[in-house]
Amino acid sequence: AQVIRNDGGSRAAVAGREPAEVAADYRSGGLPAELQAGLARFMGQYGHRAVAEIDVGMPRWSDDPTHIIGVLANYLRLENSSVAPDVQFSNAAEEAEACVERLVAEARARGRLRGAVVRAALRRARLFAGLRELPKYLLVIGLAEVRKELAMVGAALVESGVVAQAEDVFFLDLVEARAGLAHGILNAADVPAGGDGTRPADLRALVARRRAAYAQELERRHVPRVLLSDGTEPETLQPAGTPGMPAVPGALAGSPASAGTVTAAARVILDPVGAHLEPGEILVAPSTDPGWTPLFLTAGGLVMEMGGPNSHGAVVAREYGIPAVVGVPDATLRLATGQKITVDGGAGTVVPA
Repeated sequence: AQVIRNDGGSRAAVAGREPAEVAADYRSGGLPAELQAGLARFMGQYGHRAVAEIDVGMPRWSDDPTHIIGVLANYLRLENSSVAPDVQFSNAAEEAEACVERLVAEARARGRLRGAVVRAALRRARLFAGLRELPKYLLVIGLAEVRKELAMVGAALVESGVVAQAEDVFFLDLVEARAGLAHGILNAADVPAGGDGTRPADLRALVARRRAAYAQELERRHVPRVLLSDGTEPETLQPAGTPGMPAVPGALAGSPASAGTVTAAARVILDPVGAHLEPGEILVAPSTDPGWTPLFLTAGGLVMEMGGPNSHGAVVAREYGIPAVVGVPDATLRLATGQKITVDGGAGTVVPA
């Protein structure tokens, strides 16, 4: 992002253009040298990541950089340098170091050994908290390679006439894909049936049905986290507000995740791919994973339906120094884009302004 901001040619290549156009230029190598090289370095290091990246069917950033380029373009509109992500991250790091020194000093006042133990414990806690994501990070690298292999299988299925496009392979099970590779579009009677009785000659229709079902499920705005044996959703029975706090009309309550208070317009986003977030707007989302992280570059706050203090969104919000409240039931339904709200990350409340 800093490369684009500081290079006039790179900035001009992004500003005022559709991210998809810039992405096409990147694939063809037609971007200014600084921007082309910067994106290539980024993709080389992080291109295996994606939104909902545990699903190998989801395109990686290296497959389609449109999302990342859109986020970079949004970052260029951030005019207040004091709220730039790198500045906020640096400020948060300084605050953390100051807190460590304060706690160590308090411990040392009760003995030098106690002070040394507290410093070592805090150092290890901070180190291992950061390493918490490493196993998943390495897993996602492997999944990206699996996706590449499956994409080649999809291309072979297209060549055999079994499916219409390579991405269709992600709507087949392994038995169906293997049968398609082995038999192409030979007579169905000569081919073993798949797990659900489907034969390669039927794969186009099968994929179409599954794509339709998938699209329908994506429209589902609410999936209960917990259901009782009688079908009751416990969260719907919880009283509004939090214990000890007066009820405020329209107020939502959740778990405090990142301290601070911000009042700004909400932006409800269900899918980060292609999402637009104005600098300073409060991101309201069902949940987040690393694929959402670029949106935090310009977010003024976070409200999330899922998760707790150690969930992805909460941790990233603290890293960027923005207020956050998580575990807010139906936040994406009860809040609207453009609605002015106040997020109190210390109290765990979201109140219409």
